[in-house]
Amino acid sequence: MASILKVDTITGVATAGSIAITGEGNSTTTNLQQGLAKAWVRGGNDASLTDSFNISSGTDLNTGYYRYAFSSAMANANYSGGGFAFSGSAKYSNYETATTAHAEVNTFVDSGSKSDSTNSSQYHGDLA
Repeated sequence: MASILKVDTITGVATAGSIAITGEGNSTTTNLQQGLAKAWVRGGNDASLTDSFNISSGTDLNTGYYRYAFSSAMANANYSGGGFAFSGSAKYSNYETATTAHAEVNTFVDSGSKSDSTNSSQYHGDLA
């Protein structure tokens, strides 16, 4: 019989914010805290925020070049970011500059030139 656990807070025993989850095959564990996205954004082609998590603002820096500021800073600039562009002629994006306060994203067409586009990106790492 399946069980349902309903709680408002889960706290680790050894470290309050660290919860180990048994992974596929029951042979490995994953640290839940490390596996969660710390920020994500769906931005318009002018860096307006369509929807976001831990993003306080977007700035249109130039054609196809956007900055997204974090509401809560990252612990260091070594976090991972990824995303994509999905409107107009833009086909892909890259994560260009990382600081603890913000991330910058470019959107490109196939030829390699920058193009304004709706974009989406997410960031994984440690919060400060």
